[in-house]
Amino acid sequence: MSSSDSENESDVEMILEKAGLVTPGEMITDDTIWMRGHGTYAADNVTYSAVAGTIERVNKLLSVRPLRGRYIPVIGDHVVGRITEVGNRRWKVDIGASQDAVLMLGSVNLPGGILRRKSDDDELQMREFLKEGDLLNAEIQTLYADGAAALHTRSLRYGKLRNGLFVQVPASLVLRLRTQVYRLEGGIEMILGINGYIWIRKATSTNANAAPMDVSINRLEQESNSMEIYKDENDPIPPSTRQTISRYANCIQALVYNEVGINEARLRAVYEASVVYTDAGELLDNTVKTDIVKQAMATL
Repeated sequence: MSSSDSENESDVEMILEKAGLVTPGEMITDDTIWMRGHGTYAADNVTYSAVAGTIERVNKLLSVRPLRGRYIPVIGDHVVGRITEVGNRRWKVDIGASQDAVLMLGSVNLPGGILRRKSDDDELQMREFLKEGDLLNAEIQTLYADGAAALHTRSLRYGKLRNGLFVQVPASLVLRLRTQVYRLEGGIEMILGINGYIWIRKATSTNANAAPMDVSINRLEQESNSMEIYKDENDPIPPSTRQTISRYANCIQALVYNEVGINEARLRAVYEASVVYTDAGELLDNTVKTDIVKQAMATL
């Protein structure tokens, strides 16, 4: 690396280290070697922040992640979404972005196997598979020129969601990790959508040693030849499991209230700190939210 490159990187490092935040219109760098990403703009070859947020750097790409704002789709992201419209061989899906994502009929699993061809009859039955209001988890497959995202659920780990509770948080508080699906204590699974949409559900198996993905794939392989994967009715959920789901949801809200990024380790720590409160409803108190998060962060 040349001395000039070292100086350029050190300039940006100074910005990264100071306060951790930039404001709209604040200069990030005046060196043209840096590529501009989301949340930035250029004027007279100077790169400025377009939003209030934190600077992120990937090699020579600089972007600003907003503190608040709508989710910006990225190819490969695991997201949770809600069906908003059924159209011509496609569904529109709310994923918290500036516009609805698109899920094509050819990009979903249908009864009969993942490789079978989609027919005109399938188009007529689209509402039997997914209808307005249904929740699903999917992967962002590609991005259109206007910024809209195209989804797919062809992998058996994706599909319609049941047996759980939906929680919405700011996308900026969800930490991007290698996997977004976790097995939690109490027979609970969580899908932590990168877009800030979270699904907490009863585990699909009582085998504590099984990975959530493996369990889901095994279950869907058994159901892929029937309409089971698209049924609306929830399985019987014991009251104790419902209480545990509610506790995890309130623990997530505690992290949000304290502006703490959400990941598996932090959620587990907050959950453990919350067990001193026998009633999950007690976790809705703002003082309790602050207390359990402080205890949890002290253990990490």
